Amino acid sequence: AAYSIHSRAEYDDLDLLLQSAADHATGEYAQAQTPNQRASVLADPASPGVVLRIYDANGQLGFTSPNATGAPLIDPRPILTQPSRPAFDRFLALAILVVQVTPDAGRFGLTADARGTRWRVYVRPVDTTQYLEALASLGPNDASVARFRTLVPLLALLGTATTLVGGWFVASRALRPVATLTETASTIADSRDFKRRVPVESPRDELGQLADTFNGMLASLEQAYQIQRRFISDASHEMRAPLTAIQANLEILGHQATMTVSDRQEAVDEASRETYRLSRLVADLLALARADAGTVLKRQRVELDRVVLDVLRETRLLAHGQRVDVVDLVPILVEGDADRLKQLVLILVDNALKYTPPDGQVSLCLRRDGASAEVTVADSGVGISVYDLPHLFERFYRADPARALDPSGTGLGLPIARWIAHQHGGEVVLTSTAGKGTTATVRLPIGK
Repeated sequence: AAYSIHSRAEYDDLDLLLQSAADHATGEYAQAQTPNQRASVLADPASPGVVLRIYDANGQLGFTSPNATGAPLIDPRPILTQPSRPAFDRFLALAILVVQVTPDAGRFGLTADARGTRWRVYVRPVDTTQYLEALASLGPNDASVARFRTLVPLLALLGTATTLVGGWFVASRALRPVATLTETASTIADSRDFKRRVPVESPRDELGQLADTFNGMLASLEQAYQIQRRFISDASHEMRAPLTAIQANLEILGHQATMTVSDRQEAVDEASRETYRLSRLVADLLALARADAGTVLKRQRVELDRVVLDVLRETRLLAHGQRVDVVDLVPILVEGDADRLKQLVLILVDNALKYTPPDGQVSLCLRRDGASAEVTVADSGVGISVYDLPHLFERFYRADPARALDPSGTGLGLPIARWIAHQHGGEVVLTSTAGKGTTATVRLPIGK
């Protein structure tokens, strides 16, 4: 494109110069009255590089400018009968596809001298019997175009090399965070060290945002990994105790042939209790494993008030002197899993009974609070300390008073209750005062 534009400009400027000089000389020549005046018009051409000549109708040379030495002679008549020829080469003409604009008064042509130098010719009529011919050498223009034709590939090679080097430099700097991200991810995959983070060089660009997102993912993975490790450790610890007790009692039964009936029955009862505790632990672990796997509960219309009454009937049989009552019960329909909702309320009531003395009270309440159903389980038990309250929904977490009052507990009931509430789009909130009792509140969205 640069070569075509430059070449076309070189030759078009010369054509304009020839046309301008010829138009000016034609006007002056037409006004001259004597041969001397006409000769003087051609003796002073508008441009020193332009040769001017006058031919008659037969193609005979009449007047010529003094600088015509070396200029080839050419009959003007054939030029006027043919379309104007472009001064640039055919390749250039095909490359730019621009139609040569030719004035109505004259025509352009090409010729060459004895040395092979090309000349540009412009012919226009002066009157019906004379023609004015303007010539200019194309040697300087051809030499300039030839030099530029040699220079263009060099410039193209230099530009390509500069672009490649610059592109490599810019790309290497731009992709450096990606390489760092890849290296960090590979290191973490090999070492499982989720504490590593990717350095953020420019947090405002897309790669910086990618690094921030990757660091956030690493933080989530680190937290999940720590929870998993703690869960496995706690589960192993909780399962080891009942298994050890069962094994010890079975060994006693197998090796002590002289045991009394009462001692034998005590060993069997203890093994049975530990087996029951172990089965509860496995069932709770299975429920939490399903929760972690993203198990979706079935959804149907559930009468929540009927669920609360069912829990009330069952838990009254489990009470050891505590009074279990319903202080308020409003009929409410919710969308969810009836069995899981019953398990949720049972967990809360069972916890309340475990940590409430025999002369205490446990009360259930079901009321409507705007677009939510609110189930409340309140007790007059030992309460929960301010330190332990934030950790109660952690798996296997049990406060010291809880361990003393319920040694068979697993510490998984409240995490399961929270999972069930979340699956129904609700929440579980605990409020407590040490020594005065605890209130568990479940809020669930009311079905339409």
